[in-house]
Amino acid sequence: MELEVRHLRALCAIADSGSVRKAARQLGMTQPSLTTQLHRIEKALGGQLFFREPTGSRPTPLGHAVLCRARPIVAEMRALVDEVASVSHRAQGARLHIGSTNSPAVAGWLRRLRVRLPETDTTIRTDVSANALLHMVVTGQLDAAFVHEVEGAPLRVPDGLVAHELIAREPQFIALADSHPAAAQDVVRVADLAEDQWMVDPTVDGEWAGLRRIWAAAGINPRVVHGDYLTAVDLVTAGEVVTPCQPTARSRHGMAIRPLYGDPLAVRLFMACRQDGTPAGTPDELFADLTAAYMEIAWASDAYRAWLARHDPPLPVAT
Repeated sequence: MELEVRHLRALCAIADSGSVRKAARQLGMTQPSLTTQLHRIEKALGGQLFFREPTGSRPTPLGHAVLCRARPIVAEMRALVDEVASVSHRAQGARLHIGSTNSPAVAGWLRRLRVRLPETDTTIRTDVSANALLHMVVTGQLDAAFVHEVEGAPLRVPDGLVAHELIAREPQFIALADSHPAAAQDVVRVADLAEDQWMVDPTVDGEWAGLRRIWAAAGINPRVVHGDYLTAVDLVTAGEVVTPCQPTARSRHGMAIRPLYGDPLAVRLFMACRQDGTPAGTPDELFADLTAAYMEIAWASDAYRAWLARHDPPLPVAT
């Protein structure tokens, strides 16, 4: 059997929902049909992809490896369909196309834009590559993009773009199992994680370089596994890996999020748009909406709120 995108989409649905039954309902299939399809996929790949347990289904090590590859493919196919639908859409009225790297602030930003611009067709494109998003802005595929730049690994900002800085230096935290000895500390030292396996997404611009820099500074050379940060959640809670995360990241059951001592890993957050502005609203208005959305999720994060209480300056104030 030759694997198709629909097969990968089914695997992602099972992993995300935690059971074949829920995934079948989500995909509009019967449970027996999806079970049969899963067996065929496993036979084609030569191994079991999910542990079947009374409480549901969870990925095996092989399943995790396959999901790391499948999720970006499914996301790209979804993005392709969305873009084609957008191009073929002939409705009149203003359009606003924004982009972002992964951030919990995106949902609030989009919600504020749609409230403020109800007659505007607002769409969003997410991508792990900040450089790719910046290229899409300068070529007119996006009107604005919210991106992060890893300290020590500058982005390739094309000529013709204006950067509206949200945070000059946002510390990156560490996600680890709540049973990890370091989770008992308010602040974790990088050296305390020398024996742990770190998960890194090498497709995130600057991430790999930033981590190698802080490992060298701490004098450690940890084991590394490559994967996407969605998959990392399951591995972190299982105690298999530790991984860097945004301070605004939401903790999950079995997971602890802690700042790193001295804040050695940081990013710069900014919104980029073309010098000629956007077709709907001014750049300042877009930036004000983004700032308000970011403040909302930052103060809602227990770990980040505790860090902010100990540091200066505070978060920016929306205008």
